[in-house]
Order: sequence, then structure tokens, then C-alpha cells
Amino acid sequence: MYFTDRGIEELTERRGEEQVGLAWLAERLREFVDLNPEFETPVDRLATWLARLDDEDED
Repeated sequence: MYFTDRGIEELTERRGEEQVGLAWLAERLREFVDLNPEFETPVDRLATWLARLDDEDED
């Protein structure tokens, strides 16, 4: 496990049994960026990546 995976592991341990909607997740990401504006770009990139997961490869 990478050092950066610690938060992901905590999320899995604490909330792994829950089911959430994408609207709920989007709102939590907005709240996070409002509190931590320096993370706007990485959060936006993550959201875009998640939104496009099922897109066919454009290569």
C-alpha cells in the first residue's frame, strides 16, 4: 500500500458498507473544495475521470 492510500483505506473501513448516490458524492466534493480551494484542480480531475470511466478509448 502506498502512503497516499491511507485515506482510501480509512474510507473503506469506516464507510465501506454504505451505498451513496453520485449526487451525494458531488455535493461532498463541492463542500471539500469550498473548505480547501487549493484542491480544486485535483478534485475536478477526479470528478471528470469518474464521469468518463465508461467512455470508449479515444486512442
